[in-house]
Amino acid sequence: MSVEPGQEAPDFTLPTDGSGSVSLSGLAGKKVVLYFYPKDDTSGCTAEACGFRDAFPDYSGTGAVVIGISKDSVASHDKFKKKHNLPFILASDNTGEVCEKYGAWIEKSMYGRKYMGIDRSTFLIDETGTVRGVWRKVRVPGHVAQVLKAAQAL
Repeated sequence: MSVEPGQEAPDFTLPTDGSGSVSLSGLAGKKVVLYFYPKDDTSGCTAEACGFRDAFPDYSGTGAVVIGISKDSVASHDKFKKKHNLPFILASDNTGEVCEKYGAWIEKSMYGRKYMGIDRSTFLIDETGTVRGVWRKVRVPGHVAQVLKAAQAL
């Protein structure tokens, strides 16, 4: 499955850091930046999360809610969030169901070995639940600023 701009964003409810939960339908009326990342506390994922952290005041100025999603456990998210002082929601998709709904669960290849994993990807969703921006196979440098610019233009 894949999600493209102009489509309605698939709803979900996931457990979050701090023993909470988040659902897309519960954020109706707000812009949402949904970013999928492979693993807590790895170099690229930490750089991306810290980028969103550092730009968080600018994202707040757009009225956007930032949510990071990986298959890591809530306990892992709690440690990651505390270690890097992350001010946004981290949601645990341990079954991979939401990753699949958004087309972020893909076949990858490393050193000739094929395996399934999370494609670093970001979705910008408007106040009505419509996808307005999609970034796939994200390269971390400059990405947070690209998404912010799109959120400010909404």
